[in-house]
Amino acid sequence: MAHSDDEPRPSGGLFASLPRLVATVLEILRTRVEIVSTELEEERERLRELVIYGFWALFFTSIGIVLITLFVVMLLWQYFGPYVFGALGAIYVTLGLIATVRLRRLLRERPRLFAATLAELRKDRVELGADR
Repeated sequence: MAHSDDEPRPSGGLFASLPRLVATVLEILRTRVEIVSTELEEERERLRELVIYGFWALFFTSIGIVLITLFVVMLLWQYFGPYVFGALGAIYVTLGLIATVRLRRLLRERPRLFAATLAELRKDRVELGADR
């Protein structure tokens, strides 16, 4: 039976829509992989900056502390002698402990890796009706 131009053509049913479904799923997967890739790159860059600035901060702060310590010891040696070393040592240990506590807190509070990807996957599940 021939169809005229005025009659609607059959859509082909399930098998005709299958390639569109596969294409949509592949596009969703591609997007999610791109999000994961972007998040990995951002985390790598953040860690690189942390290491570089951490090194320079440690280096210059250490040099400064040594020079200031020598200056204070030389300035006060004739009056207080070894007490200056003890007091400065106690100050440095206290500051080191405070910095260690702060560093541990920063490491615990860092953003969760793949948070955006997981959020998008949750949205996908809801949209596909998996959470009904």
